[in-house]
Amino acid sequence: MQPVITFFDDSLNPAVRGFLHSPANPNGDALILTHGAGSDCTAPLLVALSETFAGHGYVVLRCDLPFRQERRLGPPFPGKAERDRAGLRNAVAVLHKTVAGQIFLGGHSYGGRQATVLCAAEPDLVPGLLLLSYPLHPPRKPEQLRIQHLPNLRTPSLFVHGTRDPFGSIEEMMKASQLIPAKNELMRVEGAGHDLGFKGKNQVQELPAEILAAFQHHRN
Repeated sequence: MQPVITFFDDSLNPAVRGFLHSPANPNGDALILTHGAGSDCTAPLLVALSETFAGHGYVVLRCDLPFRQERRLGPPFPGKAERDRAGLRNAVAVLHKTVAGQIFLGGHSYGGRQATVLCAAEPDLVPGLLLLSYPLHPPRKPEQLRIQHLPNLRTPSLFVHGTRDPFGSIEEMMKASQLIPAKNELMRVEGAGHDLGFKGKNQVQELPAEILAAFQHHRN
């Protein structure tokens, strides 16, 4: 396991808070990971991915979005999504102080969705996105698609999606991805729901390595 330290930087507003994984053999690049609407940066999936990526040379910052910094429980307020995106922008800026290479941005569900909205507006912010269980629509409400910004997304993106995710089927995800002008790929996780098999103590041990391999292949 790679060294992990508590991270806090309030030089920008909103502040950046989370945990920093430092690789034993750095490759020069970094990954920022954030969480979904009902979680925080201690989510088992994020921890496992952070350890796997750090083990292969990436500096990894898994961080709490501003809404989670402000209150320990409860979903984000719809009117404050822009502040959550500012938190992601600030995380990128803070890592640039110490990381000389490329900084990638990733997130689970709500966190990944906000990353896509941010990058659609700021295409030069990061060179790539890792999107875990993109929440294409609310469960049982397929008409409420969250795709308005996708035609403006020019950041290469890897989507990782379970075949039993109620927030969007594989077929719906494939159709939505066709709206994206940038290079994008969809990695399907057989039998997984929105948590990608990381709920409670149930964890798909091989999945983080498979996501890393897909991410490395996608960026090359």
